[in-house]
Amino acid sequence: MLPTLLPIGSLLAGIALLLLGSGLLNTIVALRGGLEGFSDTTLGLIGSTYFLGFFLGAFVAPRLIRRMGHIRAFAFFGAAVAACMLLHVLVVHAAFWMVLRVITGVALVGFYTVIESWLNEQTTSERRGQVFAVYMVVNLLALAGAQQLLRLDGPGNFTLFAVAAIFACLSLLPVTMTRLPQPQLGHTPKLDLRMVWRAAPAAFVGALSSGIGMGAFWSLGPIYGQRIGLDPTGIAMLMSSAILGGALLQWPIGRLSDSGDRRRALGLVAAAAAITGAVMAALGDVTGSIEAVALAGFFIFGGAAFTIYPVTVAHLIDHVHQQDILAGNTGILFLHGVGAAIGPMIAGALLGFAGPAGLPLHFAIAFAPLAVFALLQARRGSDEIVDEAAHFSPMLRTSPTALDMVAPDAEASTKAQPDAGDQAASEPLGASADGTTDTAAEPLVETVDAPRTAPAPNS
Repeated sequence: MLPTLLPIGSLLAGIALLLLGSGLLNTIVALRGGLEGFSDTTLGLIGSTYFLGFFLGAFVAPRLIRRMGHIRAFAFFGAAVAACMLLHVLVVHAAFWMVLRVITGVALVGFYTVIESWLNEQTTSERRGQVFAVYMVVNLLALAGAQQLLRLDGPGNFTLFAVAAIFACLSLLPVTMTRLPQPQLGHTPKLDLRMVWRAAPAAFVGALSSGIGMGAFWSLGPIYGQRIGLDPTGIAMLMSSAILGGALLQWPIGRLSDSGDRRRALGLVAAAAAITGAVMAALGDVTGSIEAVALAGFFIFGGAAFTIYPVTVAHLIDHVHQQDILAGNTGILFLHGVGAAIGPMIAGALLGFAGPAGLPLHFAIAFAPLAVFALLQARRGSDEIVDEAAHFSPMLRTSPTALDMVAPDAEASTKAQPDAGDQAASEPLGASADGTTDTAAEPLVETVDAPRTAPAPNS
């Protein structure tokens, strides 16, 4: 495995440095906005504009990369992100910040597209699953580490914005120095939401629900910590606990997903996320240990919510033919992006109406309908696999290019299609997604040789 990773070490280092900066920025923008007196609704709108930029980036970034080439495009996106990071603290105005968040979202999709297309090109099909798993570990660790940078200074000062910009600039160094040949950017198939609904209704609802919930988490999680009285160190621990929960619970939930009806697994994890949100909202005002409740709740919520997107993608792949996998996943990314763009607006309004309990209440509202719908779908009949069963693997929502890594066997058939990146391309953690990844982020799915036949659900 080490000989495989060494040639792409510069790519992994670049994305780690970038996420240390962008992950820190996402948190301090929310905290600084709160200190400046922005309303919760306004903070929700600022969060939504970031995911709007991430959504628009799926249309804009591939065209820019084809025009400039990978290295120049990477430098272009890096300069844009670093400038936006510094402008946040130089011009403190809500409307101006919204514009900056849109630009940042577009640029970050460009970053992800460059890195993931390079990974796809430099990795053999037999190793893509392992390499992408390492890539996702790097993503999660960098996002968790970014929260700990809050310990350096308060969000009211210039320091953290400067640190974020420094990391964005440093991320350019290993990538622009690489000697790897520049890859050809693949084509994104045409968006077809009706096909997604016909093939896997639970995946359709799951992608939308995941976006609504995770978009609010990434945008307003720090505000929730601020509202319950946590200091910057406490907020860093709060956000890190959710990310670590999402990382640690991937394996058992993935085993559950692969062992039976994915609709049932999707319903159970959505129910866990919804119940956790409801309990946090109920206990937040009646307990004297609200910090402990928040940390435990975010850990459990992250463990459940971070897995909803990968289970959704795996469920869709189970129900489409090989030649339709990339088109189907494009629809999933689109739905997740729409949800992530509207989720922070809804959560911001709830925070303004219900106080700190508004965010966990939003989590409950976002995931409860999915839990009910998926479990009802599971009761309707057995979960029949179309071609080959998918295998769950963590994946944050990032860029459409990640879909080539998700379904390498379908890659050749899609490259012959017209360039939907110039027509109707769509965006992840899951992006991450996140698809940002929320970001967002939000998982990777690869096919296996032996088909999985899901047992019929109990009536």
